[in-house]
Amino acid sequence: MATQEFSGSLPMMLYRALDTVMPRFRKVFNEFGLTEQQWRVLRVLWEQDEIAFNQLSALTLIPPPSLVGVVDRLTKGGLVKRRRSVIDRRSVSVFATKAGMALEDKVRPRVELAYAELRQAINANEWEQLIEGLETVVAIESNSDGSLPAAANQ
Repeated sequence: MATQEFSGSLPMMLYRALDTVMPRFRKVFNEFGLTEQQWRVLRVLWEQDEIAFNQLSALTLIPPPSLVGVVDRLTKGGLVKRRRSVIDRRSVSVFATKAGMALEDKVRPRVELAYAELRQAINANEWEQLIEGLETVVAIESNSDGSLPAAANQ
């Protein structure tokens, strides 16, 4: 099998897509003094009252050692708190403070606007195909042998 031209390879296309999409979101995050990782943590905490640290790591795709620093900075900013389990002191959960929850009302509308701008640039059918294609790529990880899902092979 021939190797794909570098600029057209999947990893490079994904990087280029991120470089196209993320600046509009980073602009919003920066206005509120947030990093992308801090946004991901808050986004999860806005949907869940409290979450175990390891689950938060899995959902945000932030490795635990890096997540410690992200949560430390959010804690210092008064946006989140940690709670250690009384049953198992090794178990730590994280939750948003009142200030962290209040931030959602300010940030989310701006993020929704950035999404709306992106969706206007891509017709609805292409958007759906894009999302389905990315879901197919992500699903490769869940296949034990690393193969594409059966529907993708058709």
